[in-house]
Amino acid sequence: MGAPEFVLKLREKIGNDPLWLPAVRGVVFDDEGRVLLGQRADNGHWTLITGMLEPGEHPAPGLVREIFEETAVVAETERIIGVGVVGPVTFPNGDVCDFLDITFRCRYVSGEAQVNDDESLAVGWFALDELPDMSAGNLEAIRLATEPEGPVAYQVED
Repeated sequence: MGAPEFVLKLREKIGNDPLWLPAVRGVVFDDEGRVLLGQRADNGHWTLITGMLEPGEHPAPGLVREIFEETAVVAETERIIGVGVVGPVTFPNGDVCDFLDITFRCRYVSGEAQVNDDESLAVGWFALDELPDMSAGNLEAIRLATEPEGPVAYQVED
């Protein structure tokens, strides 16, 4: 899939300079309490399912779109669990981005988890006690999503 068309057009104008982008992340649970993860094609890391919003796209439907595009799983957002910043991230081609990240707790609706685009090497469901190595941010999002009705966590700079 790669970068969305609107980002490619911006990059023609600004080159590799830092770019501020809206992003969404989903902690998707199935009926067995397992979480949906994807292994990124660009760096091999296991992560929650993430994506960039298109211009004017609302966060919840945008995340549902991203989950389906990447995993063939239909999900439904339940609630926002966190808002923060991810970055700066420098991609292999030198592009630099910071992402305004909105993280949702989601529930599985239907579909068979599978690699559904070129952004992932693998996708699958993982029990909470059998998670692969992941970033602290992803682990914290999973922890927040397991709280029944916890407040939204706002990332605050120290």
